[in-house]
Amino acid sequence: MTTFAIAALVLIMLPGPDQALITRNALVGGRAGGLLTMLGGVLGSGVHVAAAALGLSALLLASATAFTALKIVGAAYLLWLGVHLLWSARASAVDEPAVRAAPHRSAYLWQGFLSNALNPKVALFFVTFLPQFLSADSRSPRAEAMLLSGVFAVLYVAWFGLYVAAVERLGRCLRRPRVKAWIERVTGVLLAAVAIRLVTTSH
Repeated sequence: MTTFAIAALVLIMLPGPDQALITRNALVGGRAGGLLTMLGGVLGSGVHVAAAALGLSALLLASATAFTALKIVGAAYLLWLGVHLLWSARASAVDEPAVRAAPHRSAYLWQGFLSNALNPKVALFFVTFLPQFLSADSRSPRAEAMLLSGVFAVLYVAWFGLYVAAVERLGRCLRRPRVKAWIERVTGVLLAAVAIRLVTTSH
């Protein structure tokens, strides 16, 4: 359990699409925006946890057609989100609070959810990484897998909860129009790059 927790925390802390999206939304929507994005990410991961427990993720990875379909849908969404952020960065370069309305809070939740739920790499994680920490003599591997998934979710919430608080503390500096625009550009490019990598990744 301890070894899994350490390994999972290291993976969670590594910079990636989740961190970039949470950072951007915490700047745009404050603490609520960041936390809702984080909650959406946890729920999106939960989809793959449930699928793995039911054996659907293994089926997905065994079927080239199913894997490709999910990969294309997920890549299309991440690419759309990346382009949207790049476009948004143009407006962020100039402070226009009266023109740009803040997104509805549910949008942050959905962005976090879809970015993980439609990402086959997350499914790959729960099917390949998590089983390595299951006990060979476990009487209920499914229950143990769900327990480890719960540990992962708790670590995810704890880390990004602290991360959102740190972003909020630095918010005054980070919310400057030019800095905010730069963060949105980086986030947009990162999400677009992940989308391209998903499309080019073989089954």
